[in-house]
Amino acid sequence: MNSFSISCGCYCFLWWSLFGYEVGVMNVVLVMDAFRIFFNLCTWDGSKLNADGINIEDKSVKDKVPFYRDLKPTDSKSFIEGFITSSFVLGALCGALLASYLGEKYGRQKTIMIGACIFAIGGILQGSSIRNYIMIAVGRLITGLSVGCNSVLCPTYISEVAPAKIRGTLASCYQLMITLGIVIAAIINAIVWYFTNIKPNDLNTPRTKIDAQISNFEWRFALCLQAIPGIALAILMSFLPKSPRWLCSKGRDEEAVQILAKLNATSVEDELVQSELKAIQEDVAATVAAGSSSVAELFSSVIRRRTFVVFFIQLFQQWTGVNVIMYYQSQIYNEMGFTKFLSTIVLPVVNNLVNFISTFPGMWGIEKFGRKTLLIVGAIMMMIFHILTWAFSTQTSKGEFWKYLSVISVFLYVFAFASTWGPTPWVYQSEIFPLRVRVKGSAVGTMSNFFNNWIIAFVGPALMKMWG
Repeated sequence: MNSFSISCGCYCFLWWSLFGYEVGVMNVVLVMDAFRIFFNLCTWDGSKLNADGINIEDKSVKDKVPFYRDLKPTDSKSFIEGFITSSFVLGALCGALLASYLGEKYGRQKTIMIGACIFAIGGILQGSSIRNYIMIAVGRLITGLSVGCNSVLCPTYISEVAPAKIRGTLASCYQLMITLGIVIAAIINAIVWYFTNIKPNDLNTPRTKIDAQISNFEWRFALCLQAIPGIALAILMSFLPKSPRWLCSKGRDEEAVQILAKLNATSVEDELVQSELKAIQEDVAATVAAGSSSVAELFSSVIRRRTFVVFFIQLFQQWTGVNVIMYYQSQIYNEMGFTKFLSTIVLPVVNNLVNFISTFPGMWGIEKFGRKTLLIVGAIMMMIFHILTWAFSTQTSKGEFWKYLSVISVFLYVFAFASTWGPTPWVYQSEIFPLRVRVKGSAVGTMSNFFNNWIIAFVGPALMKMWG
């Protein structure tokens, strides 16, 4: 390994972490007071809550020290929340569909670089949004386009650029780095929320209008922050090489061999470089000779069972409800009866750390126990923890003990998901199809994942409101 190949791996690690940040950022942003008032999710008439989240004007309350604003949800809160949150996933679905075409036409390196620029533009649009939820939804849609496209191309780029001896290790870190990005988002935005929503400066300022804006620095900062690493990654990508395989597919073999020599820190005459070049040339020739596969082949008698398996396995992954927790967990904890401090700062960080750490046994278990066993065991575990969460949450009014049992059940559910159903469907869909239709077959699984993710994100707030 040399600095050149390490840079390629680090770039993809950073990109996947940024993807995770975008997934995790909305959980805290959605409970920032300024964001809620600005986009008409809630109103504020000037009333205040104490540290336990109880209105201080209640005569039975002894603690009269104001800590938080007492916001009242609007009738349109559930729809606007779902619309804003889900627009990112809709963009990711469209980006994933475009990835293959753009990557083949313009090359992996150039497409990924442009995608990073688009990500930065989307972040700026979100953070500079006017008082209309359509604009921030468009910003999230644009960010999603970038994430969806680059989520497909980054693993491809790694498989074509990284040295063979570390290629598998780098590719297996995909899920791990996304979960790390979610942890980073939780920590950064929890700090922002702490300094802007606990005993805010305007807490005792008289209110003349219940929908009057307050300082919007908190959420604009959290969303615009994405632009900085987006621009930095675009600049970094301009110094990284084009894919040798893509160059060979375009008849640019001399450029490809130069890059292979750089990646292996040796000369173009080296035996290793020449053998890698020959392998790439043979693979490209075989692909051309086989011709283009059609979508219809996915539904032939030989392959359609695999197509349906991949489609439904990704559907079931999303309908386990994991992303309702990831997108709206602060509100879920608050409904369980926890204080705002615990719901927004402590519990989301702990949950996201559980998600991150649980990825390690998942990476180990896939090879140790096999894909099918992991899916079956994971499904049973998640069912048990879902039932326990529901049972304990119905008793939370009886004391703190039941609240903590409820949240522990949520953490155990996240552990069960992240170590089984989190990584396994992605590995499964990359292996189950014959080489000729593998890209299109994997695309079916990715589309199913993003489409069902979009449905869950959109209807999640309405279902939580309906079911309490």
